[in-house]
Amino acid sequence: MTVRVERTFELEASPERVWEFIADPAKRARPISVVESFDVHDDTHATWHISLPIPLVSRTIAVETEDTVREPPEHVEFVGRSRVMRVVGEHDLEPLDGGGTRLRNRFTVEGKMPGVERFFKRNLDGELDNLETAIRNEVELEA
Repeated sequence: MTVRVERTFELEASPERVWEFIADPAKRARPISVVESFDVHDDTHATWHISLPIPLVSRTIAVETEDTVREPPEHVEFVGRSRVMRVVGEHDLEPLDGGGTRLRNRFTVEGKMPGVERFFKRNLDGELDNLETAIRNEVELEA
């Protein structure tokens, strides 16, 4: 089973300002609750150290992330790979008439171990809430 979640929200900030947040591997990782720590290697590569509360996983898992598509300031896509899952995140930015940005977020998680997909099916929408809050706190407060 593959878990897919999509969420769109509108922000009171320019696409360029939203891009500064969403294209930054550290800023994308920080609001995700299962990411205990992360290492940014460059502008397009990072390692997330995640902790999943599921059976058979008793330690953190390294997820190697890589931006596979970057079209500033309109689209960024990343892929994360680990021994327990593969995640694809896509973010599309669209300017709004009168100012602001529409940000469409799509995430797909494919589990490689029992419990991974079930966990994300229950929790991925909440992780998008965390991401939205972090983006709003940064780009709208400074707008």
